[in-house]
Amino acid sequence: MTDNEKILNVEAHGAPTNLKKSDFYYDLPEELIAQTPAEPRDSSRLLVYDRASGKVEHKIFRDIKNYLRKGDVLVVNNTKVLPARLFAHTEHGGKVEVLLLKRLSALRWEVLVKPGKKCRPGTVLTIDEKLSLTVVSVTESGERIVDFKCDGVFEEALERVGSMPLPPYIHEKLKDKNRYQTVYAKTDGSAAAPTAGLHFTPQLLEEIKAMGVEVAEILLHVGLGTFRPVKEDAITDHKMHSEYYEVNERAADIISRAKREGRRVIAVGTTSVRTLESAAKDDGTIEPCRGNTSIFIYPPYKFRCVDALITNFHLPESTLIMLVAAMVGREKILELYKTAVEEKYRFFSFGDAMFIC
Repeated sequence: MTDNEKILNVEAHGAPTNLKKSDFYYDLPEELIAQTPAEPRDSSRLLVYDRASGKVEHKIFRDIKNYLRKGDVLVVNNTKVLPARLFAHTEHGGKVEVLLLKRLSALRWEVLVKPGKKCRPGTVLTIDEKLSLTVVSVTESGERIVDFKCDGVFEEALERVGSMPLPPYIHEKLKDKNRYQTVYAKTDGSAAAPTAGLHFTPQLLEEIKAMGVEVAEILLHVGLGTFRPVKEDAITDHKMHSEYYEVNERAADIISRAKREGRRVIAVGTTSVRTLESAAKDDGTIEPCRGNTSIFIYPPYKFRCVDALITNFHLPESTLIMLVAAMVGREKILELYKTAVEEKYRFFSFGDAMFIC
């Protein structure tokens, strides 16, 4: 990042709407919730929806190459998931689960604790002989601000004692923790994986680049706010938690040139969409920038930068299905999800993918 970059705090959202949370509900059989990742990564299924023709096709993810063309820009989120789930105990022996949400400084974090009643300000929680934390304060929404005390390098301590923060609907133990990372993950900081990217293999990415498709790496550290349930009936009353993002000079140049030349910008995952739409100007171009975004995209929304989307299948009534609905329309996304259920696609983090082009 350069000294003259933009530092942004974006809180854009969709246009006024009367849509309700219940407008984004669909019925999902529990057996379609994927418990383990596909092996190999690119053997997952792919539902392709062409908005211009209305055509729906059922493919394998590695077939994505057949729907990309020279000049396309594929935008990926290179965040890396931290082993963010920690298990601690109070001085009286009580057990507490700690989930890292957002780094505020070197050793100060915003965290989620369970049970909260054991974690009042001043409480000291011990993880092991080299790592402990003290609760500093409680946020309005119930998270804790904590200061860690670490004998050694904090990141090494996390690798030693932390576990991957898999979503609660995944009950199988993950045999290889790297399967909850994309193959291009680089920068530590996420509490959850940008799961649309889990389908790519290094070989598939090289084949895509050899076709003349450019790959631009951006960054958004995924917090649990993205996945928090919408509690309010009117979706416009829902408030997103902010997440940190960066677009470096190289990525901004690749994306901006594509927009100026009328080439497609294809976002891999909703986190890439949120980053691009937070950073984009009205013409879709982007300057190098970093900041925090609490952007909430829902119908109707006019996309400035993103032309197409690779995404997984999301939870009913979630902000993620609302974002995808903004691209194809509420009724159409529910129709596509109904088709996916009938075709027995696998859903959620370790599930199959959809390409909206």
